[in-house]
Amino acid sequence: MAKNDIGQVLVETGILTHEQVANARIKAEQGGVRLEVILIESAALTQEQLAQGYATLFSLPFLDSISDIQADPAQLAKIPLAFLRSNSVIPIIYNTVPTVITAKPYDFAVLDDIKLVLGGRVNVAVAPEPVIMDSVNRYYPLEGAQAVMDDLEQEVDDQGSIDFNQIDEGDILAMETDAPIIKFVNHVLFQAVKREASDIHIEPFEKEVRVRFRIDGVMHEILRPPKRIQAALSSRIKIMANLNIAEKRIPQDGRIQIKVADKAIDIRVSILPVNFGERIVMRLLDKSKSFVPLGDLGMSERDYKVLSRSISRPNGIILVSGPTGSGKTTTLYSILNQLNSPKDNIITVENPVEYQMGGIAQVQVKEKVGLTFAAALRSILRQDPDIIMIGETRDLETAQIAIQAALTGHLVLSTIHTNGAPATITRLIDMGIEPFLIASTIDSVTAQRLVRKLCDKSKKVYKPTPEQIDRLGITQQEADGITFYKPVACDECSSGYKGRIAIFEVMTMTPELAKLTNERSSDNQLEDQAIKDGMRRLIDDGIEKIKAGITTIEEVLSVAYAND
Repeated sequence: MAKNDIGQVLVETGILTHEQVANARIKAEQGGVRLEVILIESAALTQEQLAQGYATLFSLPFLDSISDIQADPAQLAKIPLAFLRSNSVIPIIYNTVPTVITAKPYDFAVLDDIKLVLGGRVNVAVAPEPVIMDSVNRYYPLEGAQAVMDDLEQEVDDQGSIDFNQIDEGDILAMETDAPIIKFVNHVLFQAVKREASDIHIEPFEKEVRVRFRIDGVMHEILRPPKRIQAALSSRIKIMANLNIAEKRIPQDGRIQIKVADKAIDIRVSILPVNFGERIVMRLLDKSKSFVPLGDLGMSERDYKVLSRSISRPNGIILVSGPTGSGKTTTLYSILNQLNSPKDNIITVENPVEYQMGGIAQVQVKEKVGLTFAAALRSILRQDPDIIMIGETRDLETAQIAIQAALTGHLVLSTIHTNGAPATITRLIDMGIEPFLIASTIDSVTAQRLVRKLCDKSKKVYKPTPEQIDRLGITQQEADGITFYKPVACDECSSGYKGRIAIFEVMTMTPELAKLTNERSSDNQLEDQAIKDGMRRLIDDGIEKIKAGITTIEEVLSVAYAND
């Protein structure tokens, strides 16, 4: 074997055996490909092991990740995106020195080209190819927002109008030659995906326009483009969503499907006329994300068992409750994903269909043509379903059909807007549903809220004030046995928080609760009985997640409260 052979290094470091390398070498020579291609395809070698092997072979540093602070947009902007992607390289700042990170350190021509472009002293290091590609997609800068806005103003001045081209099906990161307004919209979409925003808000005011992102449930102002591009911005988004650009008097709803950094993104667009123009809200849905297993949602062992038992029954109604943006749809799809099998006929009626799920018939509500939840449900019942999912139970007619379906042997899943699981019972009674029907069809109700998770790398221990402990509904003695954490910003996070997790309140219909339901008891009476039957309130589940160091007192108290 040659001295500079990757196969020899992999054997010497104990990653592979002589036999594995010898067999792979024969196949590589026959196929005319590199040795590592065969090893990766046969699953004998991981990308990380390969990168570590090359780092050893060429005596170079090895990186298993690239952080925000290491990424240098100024250096990245000097090299075409296509070049970085095709050659699996990325320039960063490593140990204060410009460094080219590569998955192919043997490709000296590529490294020399980058060093020539960057100029000065440039080091080389090795990282796994997936790490490099993810970092290129994440950190490669579009044209700066201010530069784009300057171009926009210049174009308006020079031409008086803007040419709106239809959206390209390609990745928006590669659209480098489009008109300034297209660049600007692409910039906003890219930044939203990069920051993992759930919503983009474009808000017109008298003298300016504000762009805000909702990240982990919290609104953040991103930029303020000039008022003069407002009409162009609105028109561009309307064209992308196939809406009427001439209509500015009534609300419009549409949908955009694009790719951002190789991710398929589905965007729901809502346009609402307001005092100073049109307010635009875009909800971003990452279609590449897989469905979260029910057991990974963060439920306690008791809550998971109760819900699992409910969904295993052949009939009945399972409701998920909470305000908009509390994760109800994620929970419903997790349940559907667990139930999805060739043995069952599953049909959903949604407005809109947020995620595509194979093996399930999904119906999109279209109220303009009379396809309402109730109308769709009446037809669905003639489609011989086993399981029905209703996007939202919002009126008496929908609730009545859901109950009728449950009484005739169907399992029905749905969401409802209430403040808690026990309040769902009184809400259905207020709708006009007879209590005895509720008691005989409702199997379980899950209320939930989302709280931000602490960044594990930067959270700090602290002692809360007596007022905070009192609001949490625990005693000082109980608090003394808990380690409380507070958020601290770091390179990995910008706020001390990273991601979100749900807190739950799962109530099952027991004989005692059914009796109280038939008696039209109050929310408080229902809650007291549910707690006796084993239900843990939202605040209690929140306290458990505080004890586990997952979240903070402030986050839990922002969505739940202890009874006085």
